[in-house]
Amino acid sequence: MVRILCKFIRWYQQGISARRPYRVCRFMPTCSQYMLEALQRFGLKGILLGLWRILRCQPFAHGGFDPVPKHFTFRRQ
Repeated sequence: MVRILCKFIRWYQQGISARRPYRVCRFMPTCSQYMLEALQRFGLKGILLGLWRILRCQPFAHGGFDPVPKHFTFRRQ
């Protein structure tokens, strides 16, 4: 299941996100890269971290550098 989700995210990165004329994500790494790293590090629990990150990606967010945590938690480091 994790492998299928990772392939879908890579398809999105190469097929859709790469064709956009401007950068959209406020965070570094991008939300799709964050989700990919979270899935690889935590398995299916990484989906929760990725969705939490996408919910935080809104116009009033400060953005900036926000790496995947070393341990599973919803707090920013």
